[in-house]
Amino acid sequence: MIRVGIIGGSGLDDPDILENCEKIEVDTHYGPPSSDIMTGLINDTQVLILARHGRKHQYSPTQVNNRANIYALKQAGATHIIATTACGSLKQEIDRGHFVILDQFIDFTRFRKNTFADSFEKGAVHTAMARPFDEFLCNVLYRSAMDLGLNAHDKGCVVTIEGPRFSTVAESNMFRLWGADVINMSTAPEVMLANEAGIPYAAVAMATDYDCWKQDEAPVTWDEILSVFNKNADNVKQLFIKAVSQITAMG
Repeated sequence: MIRVGIIGGSGLDDPDILENCEKIEVDTHYGPPSSDIMTGLINDTQVLILARHGRKHQYSPTQVNNRANIYALKQAGATHIIATTACGSLKQEIDRGHFVILDQFIDFTRFRKNTFADSFEKGAVHTAMARPFDEFLCNVLYRSAMDLGLNAHDKGCVVTIEGPRFSTVAESNMFRLWGADVINMSTAPEVMLANEAGIPYAAVAMATDYDCWKQDEAPVTWDEILSVFNKNADNVKQLFIKAVSQITAMG
């Protein structure tokens, strides 16, 4: 039975898209997840929504218990995970409000648990990560975006920084030289843990700003990010509703 987990980033975790919505209280070996799981139906498909930063955005990127979040979705029976995230654009052609279907990541975090294995006492754990984002789910997200007439890019490499501060100009330019397309504070280690848990995972990133590399405009601010969020909230909802239906039809 297909059961799609949705991990919503800042402002993108609206349970109103669900029919017959109920709350599941969960706990895990790794502590409590960021929020209770809201479960319900999208076009007869069971969906599980978890708010990455908590329902009141009370957890900073470093505080997010990614291990508990992924494990809670696994316990709740998630067969697939799709995630949303805000991002800064590192490329001129990725404009504000554009969507990027991520296909690679660079982990530039420092203080986060990135594996379920606290030791190798029960055996070594080395999860393959060459292609961390599930190709089927990525294709579904991109096709759904195209069907809705959204400005979307079919692939992109995200660099995840620790945060909560934004980058310096030097860092932003370095990430561009590395070949990253967008920057955020959430994809790593979330995607790594989903792979380790054996759950197909894909993420759609919404560009809200140009970080700080673009010298002809002011550096990013949180208010600017929220403004772009609010303008695109309905697009994200429609994208996920369409994608969930396609996962069921093609999965």
